[in-house]
Amino acid sequence: MANKANTDATTSVPSSPAAGQPERAEVGVIGGSGFYSFLEDVTEVQVDTPYGPPSDSLFLGEISGRRVAFLPRHGRGHHLPPHRINYRANLWALRSLGVRQVLGPCAVGGLRPEYGVGTLLVPDQFVDRTKARAQSYFDGVPRADGSTPNVVHVSLADPYCPDGRKAALVAAQGRGWEAVDGGTLVVVEGPRFSTRAESRWHAAQGWSVVGMTGHPEAALARELELCYTSLTLVTDLDAGAETGEGVSHAEVMRVFAANVDRLREVLFDAVAALPATEDRACLCAGALGGWETGIALP
Repeated sequence: MANKANTDATTSVPSSPAAGQPERAEVGVIGGSGFYSFLEDVTEVQVDTPYGPPSDSLFLGEISGRRVAFLPRHGRGHHLPPHRINYRANLWALRSLGVRQVLGPCAVGGLRPEYGVGTLLVPDQFVDRTKARAQSYFDGVPRADGSTPNVVHVSLADPYCPDGRKAALVAAQGRGWEAVDGGTLVVVEGPRFSTRAESRWHAAQGWSVVGMTGHPEAALARELELCYTSLTLVTDLDAGAETGEGVSHAEVMRVFAANVDRLREVLFDAVAALPATEDRACLCAGALGGWETGIALP
């Protein structure tokens, strides 16, 4: 899908809070395959980060009186495969604009017969099967600004925000879409799809859906004390759960396109239902526990 956003202005924003940022947002949406257009009448903002550029500009607009920043996960032209997305820059850029709650819709394959095409599942767990992604800000590697992050271990027992999950589930129900409450998203490296053997193994573990972008997004969000909620749309039955030729990129895009307007409505309602930033009382908001991180968060 082409990006249909009407860009009113473009500004460049350093990721330092001392720089006096001209644009702010409180909720972030990271859109995946087929979800390049989310907001209309937006301001396009380019953000610099200590980890390099994010996937694209951030597009800022308003939903139900709340300032929202939309970021195309793969870039607006879908030029970034899952393993080359700069996840650290993406989350850092959102936080630098004031975002504290993030919704992350994505396309996935279903691993159970009951999770057919068109199922919306809001996971409460993930399993990491990626191989070569930077997945922490606290890696002890000196940054260009001279600071060195300490080693910090955050809790990720429950990787998704309970308040965000509740908002997403209620929003879906309000639109007549009975979302699956809970399940495990297994994240693979990509960009290839699974073999039948891999898919059957994932299903045998009791996992629910499989995707390529849910990690390290959720883990990095927790390290930045951001609330993160994943909304997964089943676009296919993964290779081992079906007969025939298996999943194709074209079919994934077709199914996502057929459901994108419906998902957009759910996301709009979820944004409106999220707690006010100052009212966050979840584990996410205090995930660092006051530890000295060695770096200044934006």
